[in-house]
Amino acid sequence: MTLSTLILTALVMSGALGALAARELAGDGAAAADAAMVSSRHEKWMAEHGRTYRDEEEKARRLEVFRANAKLIDSFNAAAKEEEEGGGWGGHRLVTNKFADLTDEEFRAVRTGYQRPLAAAAAAGSGRFQYENFSLAAAPQSLDWRAMGAVTGVKDQGSCGCCWAFSAVAAVEGLAKIRTGQLVSLSEQELVDCDVRGVDEGCEGGLMDDAFQYIARRGGLAAESSYPYRAEDGTCRAGGGGGGARAASIRGYEDVPANNEGALMAAVAHQPVSVAINGAGYIFRFYDRGVLGGAGCGTELNHAVTAVGYGTASDGTGYWLMKNSWGASWGEGGYVRIRRGVGREGACGIAKLASYPV
Repeated sequence: MTLSTLILTALVMSGALGALAARELAGDGAAAADAAMVSSRHEKWMAEHGRTYRDEEEKARRLEVFRANAKLIDSFNAAAKEEEEGGGWGGHRLVTNKFADLTDEEFRAVRTGYQRPLAAAAAAGSGRFQYENFSLAAAPQSLDWRAMGAVTGVKDQGSCGCCWAFSAVAAVEGLAKIRTGQLVSLSEQELVDCDVRGVDEGCEGGLMDDAFQYIARRGGLAAESSYPYRAEDGTCRAGGGGGGARAASIRGYEDVPANNEGALMAAVAHQPVSVAINGAGYIFRFYDRGVLGGAGCGTELNHAVTAVGYGTASDGTGYWLMKNSWGASWGEGGYVRIRRGVGREGACGIAKLASYPV
């Protein structure tokens, strides 16, 4: 090989290596820019939600959780926007809300809490459904129990897995308003402290049917004003498990026939209804607005909400209106719209296990 050839070869190799190095540097630069952008986004999120951390180590760990959740959220929203722009159903949108620095396991532990009934309890609760012969043709096309004054303000269960208590209480509050004309905010804390039979274990989870049984057995439930919520397990107050006078009472409960959205609609047309759903997945916990439904939600029951109405969105999509217990900053002012007519079990499993007080 001649000297000139060697020199030419060296120059070519040097150029190739330089180009490779340039690409690597560009990649490193993009990664650094992305990391800086996520870090800045996290700082703004911390300020918005008043979040602080114990030390820099915890902050770094939470930043990585936030990064992973933000990536899921951004990817979901981009796909939903693309589908909508293509003429398809856009569904709903997600947001980096106050849960964005929690892992799935941490979130499930403190923000859900629905426990499936034991086989014997499920069998005992089956039977009469008083709206069985109600014709859906007689039901209004849309309904919102909030507009009729039968729904109290959105509450927040905090870091206590007692969604079951909030779901049951909202249903009883609604029925009491319908029957007496008086809307009174009732005590979830009494259920957390005193309803310890069956599968109910306060902040460790529970079941709405058991809560209804407790309320009927005790002759009613105290008002929230006399037995306020503390977001932690406590000792049941003296006096038969009460917190003063009974502010509302029921005689029992009935289950909605399983996997039957028509039956669920018949019940909701008459009163707010407790509903078990899949609320632990990221497409539910980061819900921001729109009609949630379709693939991705799952039907494993782990959370409880209250159906307080139904309707049809502007694009013709039917939905259920659900009151949640994660505060008014979550979702649409504390509420979520879930798509109606999605499979036998319903979107997010809403038709699998629903019940209401009587």
